Amino acid sequence: MKKIIAIIGARPQFIKHYPIDKSAKGTIDLITIHTGQHYDQEMSQIFFDELGMSHPNYQLSVGKGGHGAQTGKMLENIEEILINEKPHGIIVYGDTNSTLAGALAAAKLHIPIAHIEAGVRSYNKHLPEEVNRLLTDHLTSLFFIPTEKARIDLSKEGITQDIYEFGDIMKEVLDDVIEKGLVNSNIADENFYYTTIHRPYNTDDCETLKKLLNSLNTLNKKIVFAIHPRTEGRMAEYGLQKTNYKNISFIKPQSYIDNLNYINASSGVITDSGGIQKEAYWLKKKCITIRTETEWVETLENNWNILSSSDFSTLSKALEVQPGNYKELYNISETSKNIIKKINDKF
Repeated sequence: MKKIIAIIGARPQFIKHYPIDKSAKGTIDLITIHTGQHYDQEMSQIFFDELGMSHPNYQLSVGKGGHGAQTGKMLENIEEILINEKPHGIIVYGDTNSTLAGALAAAKLHIPIAHIEAGVRSYNKHLPEEVNRLLTDHLTSLFFIPTEKARIDLSKEGITQDIYEFGDIMKEVLDDVIEKGLVNSNIADENFYYTTIHRPYNTDDCETLKKLLNSLNTLNKKIVFAIHPRTEGRMAEYGLQKTNYKNISFIKPQSYIDNLNYINASSGVITDSGGIQKEAYWLKKKCITIRTETEWVETLENNWNILSSSDFSTLSKALEVQPGNYKELYNISETSKNIIKKINDKF
């Protein structure tokens, strides 16, 4: 069997890796490197335990740090593993520092790269994720895209070969847990909006974060806020006490399945996450995205997802807008099997 190394390191990548890990068994020799970009129990280990994934072959434990330091440590460690393992190719997912470090290490060793969730663009280069996506795609050999828009965006950059639209890998995971009966609405007994906020532009300025929390605190329904370690750290740094926000129930970061159950039980979702926008859409929940742009523009159709301005004055009004007709998005069956087969054929 061909030896392929998959590189993961952050919450969304653990989710995307699950079906690849499952479909690879008996087909390719899949070795997994966990960079440790997300390193605590709530952001990392719980996903492996909950989904029953194979534990990583390599655990780098890079941990937090600035973009340069974090990516540099990953690059050094991944390169050493690639030299020793001599894989036929690597798999990277999405848009994190782990994605870029893996792609850089492989490219410099002339090892072909498969990028799952390739071609996704927000056209906002102030986002580190956008930089990671752009650079990774210009090193990639096999492009697995979730939408036709991704193909168009790649073509604008001169990339037209070895592009395959097999659907969205996250939809496959969601379908799997729904089929197992693990998604329900029993997690709460009151009406609430489910909230996750972690992006630097919403958290790294005291006045911005304070204004956002005040806006959430005045909404007409309870807020259940799964607070990211980054956001919690900023609140502590700015002296923003949780007890001052009576309408907000702060809870720890949720496991994958509990996160889906909170979305499913909610009256709507308020987030700046990429993946949660799609999960809310698939679960037919209204989503307000606290950003000026989204990679997942298809979710904006018929007001299932609405972008909220940075002054947060439109938040309450946006929540009152009723979504229109619903249509299936990013839904192609056997995504992971098709990806594994194509990697086997091409590498």
